[in-house]
Amino acid sequence: MAPGGSACKEVLESHPTVADYDIGTTKVENNSTTTKGTLGFGGKHGVYSNNGVHELLECPVCSNLMYPPIHQCPNGHTLCMNCKIRVHNCCPTCRYDLGNIRCLALEKVAESLELPCKYQDLGCHDIFPYYSKLKHEQHCQFRPYNCPYAGSECSVTGDIPTLVAHLKDDHKVDMHDGCTLNHRYVKSNPHEVENATWMLTVFNCFGRQFCLHFEAFQLGMGPVYMAFLRFMGDDNEAKKFSYSLEVGGNGRKLTWQGIPRSIRDSHRKVRDSQDGLIIQRSLALYFSGGDRQELKLRVTGRIWKEE
Repeated sequence: MAPGGSACKEVLESHPTVADYDIGTTKVENNSTTTKGTLGFGGKHGVYSNNGVHELLECPVCSNLMYPPIHQCPNGHTLCMNCKIRVHNCCPTCRYDLGNIRCLALEKVAESLELPCKYQDLGCHDIFPYYSKLKHEQHCQFRPYNCPYAGSECSVTGDIPTLVAHLKDDHKVDMHDGCTLNHRYVKSNPHEVENATWMLTVFNCFGRQFCLHFEAFQLGMGPVYMAFLRFMGDDNEAKKFSYSLEVGGNGRKLTWQGIPRSIRDSHRKVRDSQDGLIIQRSLALYFSGGDRQELKLRVTGRIWKEE
């Protein structure tokens, strides 16, 4: 038995967990030595990671990279802080009590390492100090995009061409070429519907893709309809474009002009920020004409590129 250690009777079965260091964690990456790229954060140059050192920094329970505090048992087996709690302070390797021993040597080794971004295969070739890598990956321009489809929770991620094909083939969304928007939204018995999402429409314009959303939801005490546009790309590119939306009827007209939001922002985040054309239901039914028992709205608009 190791000095000061005692055997544990039982160890919690290991499950993948998310460690809590700074802003998140990243899954372990088996990258071999790489050439140096541009550093996104200031810092001195260190030792390039190799598979052996990388494996030392991998938690044996959750397989995530470990960040301070890195714990070890009296026999020198290490694991991350979150998993130390999960295994009830019992080493999953030798089953001795973990105690509160920090592996300061391994933490110091990690400080000297530089690793490639986890999105290296997607085009990011920068190298980062071990403890700066997570911050970069949180905002890396090459990180995958989430599927922008709003009709259901979709877990698919990928680059823009992959998502465009996914929207067309899997979600069967309408694809249109051109920068002019002209869509009709119809709903029977609108008084019975408090929340609804219409089929997403994708526009190919200026060689880029834009998603037109239309949905009904509660805003305060009253139901509203909202139309808005999202850009399939990053926010800095989205700001190069503008769009307008218009809806009306019975001699009245309601207009909106704005900048499309990046799909980095979820459709719910955009909707909740009210960044789009908002129509109160009573006004929408007035625009629809007739006996106000059926929603019949025609939303028009255009997309243009700012010079």
